[in-house]
Formats: sequence, C-alpha cells, structure tokens
Amino acid sequence: MEKIAIITGDIINSRGYNSTEWMAKLKSCLKQWGDTPSRWEIYRGDEIQLRINKKDALFAAIQIKALIKTIRGLDIRMGIGVGSETYIGAGVSESNGTAYQRSGRTLEALKENKVNLMIRTADETYNKTMNLILKLASDFMDDWSPVSAEMVFLSLSNPDESQQNLAEQLNIKQSAISQRKKRARLDLVQELLAYYEQTINLISE
Repeated sequence: MEKIAIITGDIINSRGYNSTEWMAKLKSCLKQWGDTPSRWEIYRGDEIQLRINKKDALFAAIQIKALIKTIRGLDIRMGIGVGSETYIGAGVSESNGTAYQRSGRTLEALKENKVNLMIRTADETYNKTMNLILKLASDFMDDWSPVSAEMVFLSLSNPDESQQNLAEQLNIKQSAISQRKKRARLDLVQELLAYYEQTINLISE
C-alpha cells in the first residue's frame, strides 16, 4: 500500500484578522496539489487538511507557513502524518488511515510541545531526529518577518526564477534579493528540504 502524507493545520491568531486577507492566497497555494475536497479542504474557518505525496509534505508545509507569515501577526501550526490511507471519503476530512490519525494527533501535541511544526511516521527514531531538526529550524522560521516570508514563498514557488526576475516582482534592487534570502536563512531551508526528501523514503509503515 502506497504511503501518503496528511498535513493538518490551524492558523494562529486568525480571529484578529478578516479571512479575506489570507483565504484567497491560501486556496491558490493549495490548488497546486490538486482539487478540493479530494486533496485539500479548509474547514471551521481557519483549519486546513492537505493530502499529499510524502516526499512533498515538508516542502508544502514550509511553503504554506511562509505564505501565512507574509501577513504580519499570523502563523500556522501543522502536524504532518505519514502512513497509509485505508478509507477514502467524499473529502479529505472524511477519509481515514494511519496518515490521518498521526497527523491529527501530532497537531494536538504541538501546543504541549510549544512548537508549530512536527512530523509523525511509524519510525519513532526517525520522528525524534526529524522533530529535533524541525524544532531548531522553527527557531528562525517562526521569526520570519513578512518580507522574509515573502522571499521564502517566492523562492520555493519559483525555484528556477532568476534573482533579476525576483527583484522585478518585488520592485527592489537585485542586490537586495541575496540579502533577503540570507536573512530568511533560505539556504538552511533548502538543506532541510533536501535532507527530508533523502530520508523520508527510507521509512516503512
């Protein structure tokens, strides 16, 4: 049985904002992974669930985090669950399997652990290592300013875009692009994603 990943998240501080400030952007971001409700849903106003290939799960989570953090004061908690899918419902929120259960339980554990991003697979040793890495990475990702978050989001969404094109999109000088990437620790984000992609396929159920 193919292993999948489920990302379950809830937006932090959303009650202080009108959903029109972020809803359209979030939907546009989620659409790249497929259609709603079979691949993703937004429910209860500020909660999301995304069904995704396990290899792409961390990329999607960091991309979503960067998008949400382009709005000052907002952030998102996300639990990634990797496992099986044993029941496919009318929508992703009605489906079930170990990936869904792990994702939901991980989201609940985030508040206790005072972190905003965790993963859970069948391999407890891997979970311990990966979650320590994510905790360290969150130390700077949670502190992204809207400008840094925008830089990360654009870089992840357009990996082949030249610095010149990015500068034109942001209406800034090209020299400022490398400074913004450095401030956002984009090199560490990319190293983290590369490590995750190399190791997640070694995990069996």
